Amino acid sequence: MFPFGNKKPLLDEDAQHQIVATIKSAESNTTGEIRVFVEHKCSYMDAMDRAKELFARLNMAKTHSRNAVIVYIALTDRQYALFGDVEIYQKAGGPVFWEKAASKLKAHLRDGRLTEGMCDCINELGMALAMHFPYDASIPRNELPDEIVFGK
Repeated sequence: MFPFGNKKPLLDEDAQHQIVATIKSAESNTTGEIRVFVEHKCSYMDAMDRAKELFARLNMAKTHSRNAVIVYIALTDRQYALFGDVEIYQKAGGPVFWEKAASKLKAHLRDGRLTEGMCDCINELGMALAMHFPYDASIPRNELPDEIVFGK
């Protein structure tokens, strides 16, 4: 008999701590916000559509400067997407920046380096956020939680 809730976590504790620390560091010089959402499968939809859905569900469009970004990963399905709110999407360089950041993440994932890939991606997003949305004491800090959000 198996006790309920005793499933293996999607990311081990060390990976979780490393990713959350990277989010905190990446957000330290910006008013921007980065969230990470990890689940097993991206059933019945495209990863970008799922990232957009989660962005809305997590109220990420409600940041002061409309500069939040979500990094979405479906581990079993091997899918991922990066989605940024309207202001950061445009200011970071439109599709060119986002495709470049996504290709770097893809290379790490292809090589089985999930944690390293996510951290590198978060750092790159953080640099873009800091460039276009530098820290401003008049804007609320850390409008969104830094913890990883896990789906099923």
